[in-house]
Amino acid sequence: MVATESSYVHNAVMTLVLAATPIGRIEDASPRLATELAAADVVAAEDTRRLQRLASRLGVELRGRVVSYFEGNEVGRTPMLLDALQAGRRVVLVTDAGMPSVSDPGYRLVAAAVEAEVEVTVVPGPSAVLAALAVSGLPVDRFCFEGFLPRKAGERSRRLTELAGETRTMVFFEAPRRTAESLAAMAAAFGAERAATVCRELTKTHEEVRRGRLDELAAWAVDGVRGEITVVVGGAAPVGAEEPDPERLRELVETHVLGGASRRDAVAAVVRETGLARRVVYEAAHR
Repeated sequence: MVATESSYVHNAVMTLVLAATPIGRIEDASPRLATELAAADVVAAEDTRRLQRLASRLGVELRGRVVSYFEGNEVGRTPMLLDALQAGRRVVLVTDAGMPSVSDPGYRLVAAAVEAEVEVTVVPGPSAVLAALAVSGLPVDRFCFEGFLPRKAGERSRRLTELAGETRTMVFFEAPRRTAESLAAMAAAFGAERAATVCRELTKTHEEVRRGRLDELAAWAVDGVRGEITVVVGGAAPVGAEEPDPERLRELVETHVLGGASRRDAVAAVVRETGLARRVVYEAAHR
């Protein structure tokens, strides 16, 4: 007899399940998320009230024990959850949105489970990092995730200075009230013309995606932004890279123009695609 997903979940023992939750729309929740929540012996949640609302919207009855697991109690609660795992319990870990342990609670529990040779599996799903990369219009063949920048200006400046030569596309999370300051600091460290994208409220009703130069985005954010913010920044040109071919750049711009874009928008598109300074692309396009 072929085991169903439900029977597989109930028969599995000593397993930690990292379950991704929607970052916006409830429709983005995977069917397996509901299955795992219903079958869990223990559900560890960053916010138990949010978990209850999520379960209600998914039509799931939580039969297992529900415990909180957030930054403030992560160190103390990890041994208890590890004991449950080693006793053969199936523990499901969820955070408020997205994938546990990715800039969210979970790393300590995963590390402890791995050390204890407990099976760790994942319920894939929504990710602000991947969603922002996908819509950024910037190169995504190589990228790095930097999470939240330091809150203090001096520490933030030092971190960005260290990243100024990073050639991969970079992804940052930021609090709304610090977005303008961080964009201005990025412009100072990376150069005002560095291409970037600010994603606000991804997958939600008021989703907004802003693309442009870092100085332009910093100016836009001065009046304040709201919601969950993800910033994607193009990487630096590799050291020793060949000089860009002006004729090739002009052809790329003309391709966008023939496709219906204004020349300004065409230049901006090529800046995003190549990671080159706007001045370089602009001069090539107007030769």
